[in-house]
Amino acid sequence: MIENQDKINKVLLISNGHGEDLNGSLIGEALLSINPNLIIDAFPLVGEGKSYLNKNINIVSPLQSMPSGGIFYLNPINLIKDLSSGLVALTIKQIITINKLKNNYDLIIAIGDIVPLFFAYLTQKKFISFIVSTSSYYEGTLKLPFLTKLLLRSPSCHIIFTRDKYTAEDLQTQGFKKAVFAGYPIMDTLKLTGKNLELSSEIPMIALLCGSRLPEALHNLSLQLQICETLVKISHENWQFIGALVPSITDNNLKAIADNLGWQYESGVFSTKINHKNVLVKVYNDAFADILLQCNLVLGMAGTAVEQAVGLGKPVIQNSGKGPQFTYRFAEAQMRLLGSSTITIEDNDTILACEKTAYKIMEILQDKEFLVHCINNGKQRVGETGGSLNIAKQILSTLVNYQNKSYDSKDRGL
Repeated sequence: MIENQDKINKVLLISNGHGEDLNGSLIGEALLSINPNLIIDAFPLVGEGKSYLNKNINIVSPLQSMPSGGIFYLNPINLIKDLSSGLVALTIKQIITINKLKNNYDLIIAIGDIVPLFFAYLTQKKFISFIVSTSSYYEGTLKLPFLTKLLLRSPSCHIIFTRDKYTAEDLQTQGFKKAVFAGYPIMDTLKLTGKNLELSSEIPMIALLCGSRLPEALHNLSLQLQICETLVKISHENWQFIGALVPSITDNNLKAIADNLGWQYESGVFSTKINHKNVLVKVYNDAFADILLQCNLVLGMAGTAVEQAVGLGKPVIQNSGKGPQFTYRFAEAQMRLLGSSTITIEDNDTILACEKTAYKIMEILQDKEFLVHCINNGKQRVGETGGSLNIAKQILSTLVNYQNKSYDSKDRGL
C-alpha cells in the first residue's frame, strides 16, 4: 500500500530518442494517474519531445532537432551531420541546464542508454533506469559498456527496468540484482478509435507502416506501394491495403508519390488499375491501433511501430530502405530483437525486392502454424498491455521508501 502521498514529489524524466520519449511520456502519465499531486517534468535530449507535449508533460530541456534523430550509431556520416548541426553546443547547454535544475527534483528516471544515464548521474540524485534501447535478445547476453555498468551499479541507481523478461534475467545472472521486468509501455498506446476502415472480413488486409521521419517515410511508402502493385500482379487474389501515416505527411506529399509512380491520389486513397483490377490503398493518420489490430500482415519500415505490431502477434515483413533510420543494419538488428515474427527482404534491385516480398506475403499467410507462432512470440518478445502502470507503481513504491527512510533518519536524529 502506498503511503505518504500527501507530500508533493518532483520527478524528472530524461530520455534520448523518439521511442524513449514515448515510453517516458507513458510512464509519466501513469504516475500522475496514481498520484495527481506529483510534479513531473521531461528532459528530452534528442528531438522536440512531442510525446511529452502530447501528454501535457512540461519540458525543461533546451530543444534542437538533429539530422540523425539520435540514430547516428548506425552510420558515422550521421554523427558528422549532427556535429555540424550543433550537437556539441547543444550537449553543453543540456549539461548546464541539468546542473541548474537538479535540486528541483526528488527522483530522476533515465530512459534510454548511457547518455540519459550519465545525465541522471550528474544530478547526484536517486535515479531509476529504464534501459529500453537495448536487449539481451540482440546477442544472447547483454554486453553493457563499462561506463554503463558503473552507473547501473551506483548506489544512486535503485531500479533497473528492462524492456523484456529475458534481459532482466540475464542482468540478474550478471550481478545486477536491481534488474526487473515490469512490462513495455509502448503496448499501452494501442487504443481503438472505432474508426470504420470499411474492411471485408473475407479478404486479407496488409498494413503499411512507413515510419515517422521525413523524407525517409515518403521513400519507404513509395516502395511499399510498389510491393502492393507487384502482389496484385502475381497473385491474382483480392487484397486490402491500408497505410498508417504520421500527421506530418501531407496530401501534397502523397500526391507527389502517386504522380511519380503513375498512380492517382485523392482524399486519403491511392488508386491504380492492374490487370483490369481497381487497386486501392487507403491511408489514415488517426487510426494506427485500428489498422494494426485488424491487419493480417504488416509491411514495416519503422522502429517502435514494428515492435507494437509484433507484440500484437502480427507477422512483419521488413524492406531495407535508404535510411538514415531504416537501413538493412537496423532491420537486421530488429530481427534479432523481435525474433522470427520479423522477416527482412534485402535486394538493391527494387523490382526483385518487390517480387520477393510479394511471394513471401503469400507464403506467410498460408502458413497457419507460423501465424500461431507469431502470437506466442509477440507475447514473449514484447509483452502485453499494462507496462506503464506496473512501472509507475514500482517507482512510487520507491519514492515512499525514500520518504520513510528520511523520516526514520530524522526520528533517530541522524
